[in-house]
Amino acid sequence: MWACDDRQALESVKQWVYRNLRQAIMSGRFPPGQPVTIHGIAQNLSVSAMPVREAIHRLVADGALEHLDNRRVRVPDMDPEKFDEIITARIALETVAAERCMPFIDYLRLARLEKLDTEIDAAYQAGNIELGIERNFAFHRCLYEGHASAVLLPLIESLWLRLGPFMREATENLHESYRVDRHAEAMAAIRAQDVDALRQAIVADIQDGAGHLGRTRFLEVEAEAAVQGR
Repeated sequence: MWACDDRQALESVKQWVYRNLRQAIMSGRFPPGQPVTIHGIAQNLSVSAMPVREAIHRLVADGALEHLDNRRVRVPDMDPEKFDEIITARIALETVAAERCMPFIDYLRLARLEKLDTEIDAAYQAGNIELGIERNFAFHRCLYEGHASAVLLPLIESLWLRLGPFMREATENLHESYRVDRHAEAMAAIRAQDVDALRQAIVADIQDGAGHLGRTRFLEVEAEAAVQGR
């Protein structure tokens, strides 16, 4: 049973199901390649199968899920080229978003960023990887919402949705790659109004986390394939 957000005022059941299923995928609830059933999701959310089917159709269109048959779906696996493309796109979009938002980040939003960064550390220390991933995306969303974008933020979130299931694997070994607190660097850059330093912190944050996972994960796959090919 996964923890689900309460329904918001005026939110329909199908909107609520889509939002919760989307968040579950983004936070790594479903490992890549592992089938899940429509009935199982409906049971977890205590809803009928109909809104689950509708949410799944939307998430398949988003590239976050793929159909196995009429009753099962799964998170698609990833190949090196696709992973590199997503990381490259994240860096391109998020550095632009951060640069555009910096002048609009006031002390209240900076305080929210500090709180989220503390919550990320607390979640990982407690072994709650899913919450840590969710809070990490919330940190970035809070940063980029400083200057609301009707175009950039949805594009960025679509990339998070495709990458989220792989973040669990990245964060399980985060101590190996994430030796510098890049969020602290980003907040220091905001205080100093140093755009170049903020861009560098965002790039390093993405490369140290998800980017490191891509390098190690696909090197291991290639090594295994080479051994089997002997």
